[in-house]
Amino acid sequence: MVVLATKCYVDGEARERALKSLGSLIENDIHQLSVEAEIGVRRDDFVTVTLTGDDATAARNVLGERWGEITDHFTEGETYVGTLDSWDDEGITLDAGEKIRVPAAELGLGQGTPSQIRERFGLVQHLPMTFVYGDPSRLADEEVDRLYDWSRGRGRVNVNSATRGEVRATVNRAGHAQDIVTVERLGLLEQSIITGEGTDPPGLLAAIGEYLPSELRCVIGGEDD
Repeated sequence: MVVLATKCYVDGEARERALKSLGSLIENDIHQLSVEAEIGVRRDDFVTVTLTGDDATAARNVLGERWGEITDHFTEGETYVGTLDSWDDEGITLDAGEKIRVPAAELGLGQGTPSQIRERFGLVQHLPMTFVYGDPSRLADEEVDRLYDWSRGRGRVNVNSATRGEVRATVNRAGHAQDIVTVERLGLLEQSIITGEGTDPPGLLAAIGEYLPSELRCVIGGEDD
């Protein structure tokens, strides 16, 4: 069994839709392998995939590379994936099967409090984030680079609690399909709407917010322009 570094924290029909969507994604990832996959959800909402068949080990490696893997042991200096759990003036907490504290000084994302950094980079709760385990732990260089790339590129509206298909449908329903480039999948229920040229991310957020029972955060983009 592999525990994916993404959560399914919605209930009812929303959970059914999310897991059906995940099933399609996993099938696409491993369809060439001789393996069967059964999806479950742990009590802490992390998604599990039980793999059986000749290529189970290969499939585990594919899914771990694609989604990140939750482990029950950590080695200092190694890189892992956790999901954004909480934040305060002293730092952020990631959930990686156990709570991982990243002090403000180890975020590597410039000046400001963790709450200000969260707003600037559009960090929604449950967002998968890469970190280096240690005393203290820190955000991984590739994570810092990814977030800075967001702030330098096109604007974004980041969303949680919705699948990629649901976000696309919401943008269409709000009449803004022509104002976006794409919807980038960040996790199972965390998405990033990349805005088109001339589209104001706060304006897009305001337009779609009434249709999405989600946390939404803007990344203005073009900071280095």
